[in-house]
Amino acid sequence: MPNIKIFSGSSHPDLSQKIADRLGLELGKVVTKKFSNQETCVEIGESVRGEDVYIVQSGCGEINDNLMELLIMINACKIASASRVTAVIPCFPYARQDKKDKVGSRAPISAKLVANMLSVSGADHIITMDLHASQIQGFFDIPVDNLYAEPAVLKWIKENIPEWKNCTIVSPDAGGAKRVTSIADRLNVDFALIHKERKKANEVDRMVLVGDVTDRVAILVDDMADTCGTICHAADKLISAGATKVYAILTHGIFSGPAISRINNACFEAVVVTNTIPQEEKMKHCPKIQVIDISMILAEAIRRTHNGESVSYLFSHVPL
Repeated sequence: MPNIKIFSGSSHPDLSQKIADRLGLELGKVVTKKFSNQETCVEIGESVRGEDVYIVQSGCGEINDNLMELLIMINACKIASASRVTAVIPCFPYARQDKKDKVGSRAPISAKLVANMLSVSGADHIITMDLHASQIQGFFDIPVDNLYAEPAVLKWIKENIPEWKNCTIVSPDAGGAKRVTSIADRLNVDFALIHKERKKANEVDRMVLVGDVTDRVAILVDDMADTCGTICHAADKLISAGATKVYAILTHGIFSGPAISRINNACFEAVVVTNTIPQEEKMKHCPKIQVIDISMILAEAIRRTHNGESVSYLFSHVPL
């Protein structure tokens, strides 16, 4: 493909390499370093004049450093006369801070701030995956392609859960009901949801299961798991409600704080995540974690965007 360059930020070089390999391209030369005062410095090592540039950087690890690095890389390409700069952000940072919760609260809407920062730095287009709230697309005045892990999840379920025809897809909270009903419809199985009440962030108070999982495999589906309190709590609830096995399928496995020990102690058959966030280290400490590779979805989105083709095929199909 002519006139295209792909650069990798330092958050997830493995995913960037897979995307480049899939497209038959070399990753562009870029040197990112930090000065002794911790300022980020980026040098783009090749010409991008008139090129269609894609910068792959996920919102994980040292999240603020990685976000700043992405902004600086976009800006470096923009002022080096790139014709278009697309930020490929598999896991969008600050996506959970997308609204003011309490009436009259002084909480920030940080997802909107991040959107403004990306626009101001010079991004012309954003490609992301399973946004925590799809309305975040409306925080931008530039095009945003929000891709879905759903086709890859459906494929994984059919290939790895022998008794999938007798399963119930479960949402661990009311917010994920839409995601769960969509998957349940496409598998032609039942769904259930768990209503949870929180006293404060990251701590769940009580849970109520709505739906039937008796003598069935329960598959918990959510867009992200951070400290894993909710899904481990939900798994216990499902087992006590008569589920035979519990799987969890999550797009973004953040797994911070006590997450790994919670999963190890919980009653999951497997906790399946995509590689929007690097998982190698986590998998060493937790044998239950399995990974679905979504690099081909992102690569295909880049190829289609570059060639001016429609991306909507990817909403329902996994590229071969």
